Amino acid sequence: MSWIQKLYETYEHCTGHEPEGFAPLMPICHTTQQAQIEIVLDVLGNFKRAAVIEKSQATTMIPCTETSAGRTGQKPTNHPLCDKLQYVAKDFVFYGGEVTSGFCKEPEAPHRAYLTALRDWAESEWPHPKLEAILAYVEKGAVVQDLVRAAILPAGEDDKLLKRWSNKQTPAPAIFNVIQNTQAPEDAFIRWRVESAPDDPLSATWQDKALITSWISYYQHTQTLFGICAVTGKESSLALQHPAKLRHAGDKAKLISANDSSGYTFRGKFLEAEEAVSVGFDVTQKAHNALRWLLAHQGYRKGDQAIVSWAVSGAQLPDPVKNSFDLLELDTSEVVESASSISTDQNFALRLKKAIAGYSTTLEPNEDVVVIGLDSATPGRMAISFYRELKGSDFLARVEAWHTRYAWHQNYGKETRFIGAPAPPDIAEAAYGRRLDEKLRNATVERLLPCVIDGWDIPLDLVRSVTRRATNRVGLDHWEWEKVLGIACALLKGYHTERNYQMSLELERKSRDYLYGRLLAIADSIEGYALSSTDEGKKRETTAGRLMQRFADHPFSTWRTIELALKPYETRMQAGSDKSVATLIKRRKLLDDVMSALDSLGDRTSDAPLSGEFLLGYHSQRKDFWPSADADKKAAENGSLSNTTNQNS
Repeated sequence: MSWIQKLYETYEHCTGHEPEGFAPLMPICHTTQQAQIEIVLDVLGNFKRAAVIEKSQATTMIPCTETSAGRTGQKPTNHPLCDKLQYVAKDFVFYGGEVTSGFCKEPEAPHRAYLTALRDWAESEWPHPKLEAILAYVEKGAVVQDLVRAAILPAGEDDKLLKRWSNKQTPAPAIFNVIQNTQAPEDAFIRWRVESAPDDPLSATWQDKALITSWISYYQHTQTLFGICAVTGKESSLALQHPAKLRHAGDKAKLISANDSSGYTFRGKFLEAEEAVSVGFDVTQKAHNALRWLLAHQGYRKGDQAIVSWAVSGAQLPDPVKNSFDLLELDTSEVVESASSISTDQNFALRLKKAIAGYSTTLEPNEDVVVIGLDSATPGRMAISFYRELKGSDFLARVEAWHTRYAWHQNYGKETRFIGAPAPPDIAEAAYGRRLDEKLRNATVERLLPCVIDGWDIPLDLVRSVTRRATNRVGLDHWEWEKVLGIACALLKGYHTERNYQMSLELERKSRDYLYGRLLAIADSIEGYALSSTDEGKKRETTAGRLMQRFADHPFSTWRTIELALKPYETRMQAGSDKSVATLIKRRKLLDDVMSALDSLGDRTSDAPLSGEFLLGYHSQRKDFWPSADADKKAAENGSLSNTTNQNS
């Protein structure tokens, strides 16, 4: 139960000391609901006005009980203050409202239960003026009547509430714009305001701290089950049910669930659910509120999967599921600069160290850090799929090691070019495609988490899968191929740490695969440069690009085809401007150098397939061409095309 203990400690540390930009932690005995109608009363409980709530303002914190917080089924338990019309309105059925199926035989039961709970709270030792005003109004039994008169709820000629709006000639009432397509206006959720004066700034019940405290005190007083809490080791009131709504407002899955007395949740080993696990009511409420708060503000969520890392003290942490671009918080102005100035391993490492050092100023070395991954196979049960507890210094060191080990030039698009490591979700897409199944994506991200947090090697099957997709250039859109290529190079560099690959072009590396990769990049550059001045060239792939997959499988035989295809483009560049001539001189010299290096290996005629290393040579050589405009001009001044032609021949 260490996870719930860490969350409980986090709640205690952070309550009232939330980081800047974070919403306050939710108090215990409360939950959130999407409200559609707001009713405003005066302090005597008289109706003043009502309004339909915009969706952006709909999230409302309301008091709840353990049962109502996770209510499901045909007889949902009422909330104690704010709720749907079938609970708060005595005249709901009179106006044609339909209660949920479990109450059909006794349609007045939902309102009766709600009114009883409201009276018990108002008559307790913890009364409140707003509570008394709401009770006085609800007892009048005219909630729906007032909403119909205020034109909030539409009614037909028979005074029955309309289920649908069928009049296409006039705009539908505002209530239809805020409810779901499967709902009727009568399903609207009600929240309250009580004004002691016009424009009272403290009229909202969900913002009144005294009312919040009143409900917490009253509800804790009603607890009946007591025992030893497994988290604190102290005697306290025990939780009968545990909160849901962890990942989003509609999330029904629970981490702790033991309310299935007829199934196999605990039967067979225990007679009662509390024998399996006993957690204090206060502890589970605070722990789940802390987890919900963390996921909302600094967690990664994709489908049913959620991952979050945090320091128990509330100090800010780098997100282990982010790529280096987001981790270093680069902006669009730095993107252009990064392509030219941040071009070495040392510069990137320095920038990364500065970013990590920024976190270490607020995170103590021995401070507790937790990383947790959540997932659910069914709508009602959630599992902890990944869990690690680390010290602050270890966590920062491992995140830094991941971004250093797998750093490479990345091209995610026009405004997202950077040097650094890809994020686990990026790797999943690069390995299996953008349209990969959600379960496969989540499983891949889960496999990669130990690589980030524990320093494990990337699984070899992922490295091979990304390499294959990067080689199959024709099968991808250009922007997607650029992204996959950068990720493939990052994984190859990080997986083969013993080879000490550098992010810049390594002229001293004379391996066959690396040299062939450089050769392909040079051919690609020559044809691409010749085509760049024509509209045709902007749409057409180069010969080297089209034959990249074949080149990887049969490099020697494919190179002859590529080399012969270059001749027309070399002729075009030779007859072009001084700049194109200078570029051709430089590229031909490079071809000679690489060819000579291949000849010196003695296996140039081998047609054996290339390993993924050729992508590193290809990408590094291509990257080396980016800032070479000035170098091309100097080459034109120091050499002649005719001399280079004679050397190549």
